[in-house]
Amino acid sequence: MRYKGPIYRPPSEADSLLIQATIGCPHNRCTFCMVYKNGPKYRVRPVADIKQDMVEAKKIYGPHVCTMFLPAGNTIAMNTKNLADVCHFARTTFPCLERITVYGSSQFIHKKGPDKLRQLAKSGLGRIHVGLESGDDVILKHIRKGTHVQEQIEAGKWLMAAGIELSLYVILGIGGQERTYEHAKETARVINEIAPDFVRLRTFVPKINTPILDDVLAGRFKMLTPHDALRETRTFLEGLTIKTFLTSDHYTNYINLHGRLPHDRPRLLKEINDALERDESDFRPFFVGTE
Repeated sequence: MRYKGPIYRPPSEADSLLIQATIGCPHNRCTFCMVYKNGPKYRVRPVADIKQDMVEAKKIYGPHVCTMFLPAGNTIAMNTKNLADVCHFARTTFPCLERITVYGSSQFIHKKGPDKLRQLAKSGLGRIHVGLESGDDVILKHIRKGTHVQEQIEAGKWLMAAGIELSLYVILGIGGQERTYEHAKETARVINEIAPDFVRLRTFVPKINTPILDDVLAGRFKMLTPHDALRETRTFLEGLTIKTFLTSDHYTNYINLHGRLPHDRPRLLKEINDALERDESDFRPFFVGTE
């Protein structure tokens, strides 16, 4: 099996077989992301090479692989016919496969449209991890996400209608102190419209070699304190009205929240309020991320 460039996968894919289908990210402009700023440039691997890696993986791990994740940064941007071919081959090669998962940004999902998303679902693509980041268009423009709220809503709804599981990521604090309220309220509103299967929380940590770090160090971007981030989380959680699974499975977060909404909302809010009783010095310090 062959890999090139940084290989990232969600924590929930820790036990998945990693078969690289694309290299780099076709957008690669987000101000907060450092992963591909120094390359490699985006390209799609030949389908024959992807399939060969699956054959090699079967020799190593046997036919009983249960989950597969296809890096890298935006595999959903791959040609639909070729991605469907890869998914179908994976299902044939590993008959016990329960899920095939990729990363995908809303703008590339939206370009597929409902028909192609249904084609991918039929081929065996089972879940997509999408960085929503925020439901506030002002923030999305500032972080150069390359999409806007309405596009994110439509892309998410199309995925859900196609029968593909949707795991949405929210970056707490990405609006800074200036737009913390708008970020919390608008993100909850957008997620309510999409009604994804999962909502995954991350807390903003500035990364090396990113434009947003320059803004932080220059004082143009005022980060949230631990208590600020917790209050933003509380406002966001209070605004969610849908059934979904919320989790904060990441080292950047000040506390770990896991539960099904709306059933677990009272417990989760109590955990936030309890954390707000702690001194801010109890939480992790500010740091600059390197990965």
